[in-house]
Amino acid sequence: MTAVLRAQDLQTFYGKSHILHGISLEVNEGEIVAVLGRNGAGKTTTVRSLVGLTPPRQGKVEIFGKDTTRWPAHRIAGLGVGYVPEGRKIFGPLTVLENLKVPQARPGPWDLERVWKLFPRLAERKAQLGRQLSGGEQEMLSIADRAYILDDGKVVYSGKAADLAQDTELVNKLAGAGSKGASAAGLPRH
Repeated sequence: MTAVLRAQDLQTFYGKSHILHGISLEVNEGEIVAVLGRNGAGKTTTVRSLVGLTPPRQGKVEIFGKDTTRWPAHRIAGLGVGYVPEGRKIFGPLTVLENLKVPQARPGPWDLERVWKLFPRLAERKAQLGRQLSGGEQEMLSIADRAYILDDGKVVYSGKAADLAQDTELVNKLAGAGSKGASAAGLPRH
């Protein structure tokens, strides 16, 4: 598979606070990747570093083979990169179908048919307003799947989300540490 996003050794700071300590990850074409970890593990900072909102001091970010490490966020967004911050941020007054059509200005592998197949519950509720969905349904509308788990600004797990789901010891450890679902970056095929 072709990597559409690659991060290498990201070192990101907020002022003097060193938040990310060598984060490396990649997202392949057509793939959805989850970034997981407890509160304060570095999930949001990682995604913000990838999309240009909090640029890393060191390391490299490549999107579609272009070095975007020092690009401003609006220029990265121009490549078709989406960012779903914590809180889901769907358009409540729009229907499910209208929410899903918002990013369709950019070509990519995630057409409506593929979304309906992955999340049939959304197909059933496509005429409903986004704000009327349950929290889980809103998360479906926002995202998900391969997984990275961060702890203290470092990648401590990288692998298939299905394998992670089967690792009950690790899942229980994360749940006990107050892990929250993470931010996610969605990249269309380029």
